[in-house]
Amino acid sequence: MKEENEDNPYEQPAADPSGEEEQASSTNEDESSRPEDDSSDQENGKKRRGKKKDEEREMSFLDHLEELRWRIIYSFGGITICAVGLWFVIDPIMEHILLRPATQYNMNLQNLRPFGQVLIYMQVAVFGGVIISMPNIIYQFWKFIAPGLYPHERRYISSIVVFTSLCFLLGVAFAYFLVLPAALKFFVHFGTPIIDNIISIEYYFDFVLTLMIGAGLVFELPMLSFFLSRLGILSPKLMRRYWRHAMVVSAIVAAFISPGPDPFSMLLMAIPLVFLYEISIWISKFSQKKGSPRNV
Repeated sequence: MKEENEDNPYEQPAADPSGEEEQASSTNEDESSRPEDDSSDQENGKKRRGKKKDEEREMSFLDHLEELRWRIIYSFGGITICAVGLWFVIDPIMEHILLRPATQYNMNLQNLRPFGQVLIYMQVAVFGGVIISMPNIIYQFWKFIAPGLYPHERRYISSIVVFTSLCFLLGVAFAYFLVLPAALKFFVHFGTPIIDNIISIEYYFDFVLTLMIGAGLVFELPMLSFFLSRLGILSPKLMRRYWRHAMVVSAIVAAFISPGPDPFSMLLMAIPLVFLYEISIWISKFSQKKGSPRNV
């Protein structure tokens, strides 16, 4: 009987129950391990894609120069468009805005060159284009430095552009409505009436335009304080510690940006700098309360 069983090719050997249990357990283990393998593969794939994106985001030195070149082109393009637009309404701007403070105090303005008024008109158009296109200039600046910011900080670029532009325009308005009338009133009434104050139109417009642009840049100090505080470079404690040095620096800056060499115009520019420095300390304190990964 044993021989017949061994020689019978149609009869299958009995299955080993222990072997079946081992196979079942191994298949179960394989099936249980597959989701983990799939999830790990997905995570690895995400990491690889993230690395590829980071590599794509990384810019070389030449790429940064190319980006800077285009940002400068966009900025000058905005200035050119605004300057050309102002050229069509340059007469009302000259008569009703820029020359109005001089006519209020009966200042005698004089043109000393054949093409003096043409050059003055072009200068006013260019400076006016800079003032009007300042939001675009600030936007191009922030877009250039955006790759070096955190993703949550990039979301605030539009808000920063708006507030920075408002600060600049507020400085221009402060210079035109407060500083300029006080300065012209002082110049007109100072000295003996025997001497006639006949002022060159070139010096007058240099004084007015430099005063407005300088005041606009000075009023950017609070936004600069906010940005440096968010980066962790500046702190209210540091600003309080070096406030004496800040006063000296304010006087030096006022001397550089003031339109004239006289001490009165320097004082008119230094006083807002002192107040803006105090405001910047509070803004720095407020910005640090918000917390930032850079300050951690």
